[in-house]
Amino acid sequence: MEPRTGKESYYLDIADTVSERATCLRRRYGAIIVRNDEIIATGYNGAPRGRRNCTDVNYCAREEMKIPSGERYELCRSVHAEANAIISAPRRDMIDAVLYLSGRAAASGELLGDTTPCSMCRRMIINAGIERVVCRTGPGSFTTTSVRDWIFNDESLAEWV
Repeated sequence: MEPRTGKESYYLDIADTVSERATCLRRRYGAIIVRNDEIIATGYNGAPRGRRNCTDVNYCAREEMKIPSGERYELCRSVHAEANAIISAPRRDMIDAVLYLSGRAAASGELLGDTTPCSMCRRMIINAGIERVVCRTGPGSFTTTSVRDWIFNDESLAEWV
């Protein structure tokens, strides 16, 4: 009999499956929010409801302009997976929850070793009351971050402090 899958891998596998719904031409992300071993919400990256997806129009402005990953999100049509999961759940259910995030390159399907929420999503995660974020970084590997670290190590103040 095979060993039982650990909870982190179990939930990251579910987040990875959620990412299969993503409609971004660059990266596919899936997120799930879990509290007390119950999935509260899921989300994947894609255009807002009712708008055409990048996969439908076969166009990505950031790709065409060769904008590096992590920059100029205002040009992106997609809502991030973390944001979609957060807006799908009541805040009372997210207090002390864990967000699991998995990402893959859209073209190759390879896991992204640098998966982490962007600064905008970090702010939403903080305000949602989520306690920890677990990101898949490779097959069988992941990072765990306490959201309190983002509160006390505020990267948005680095240039002014």
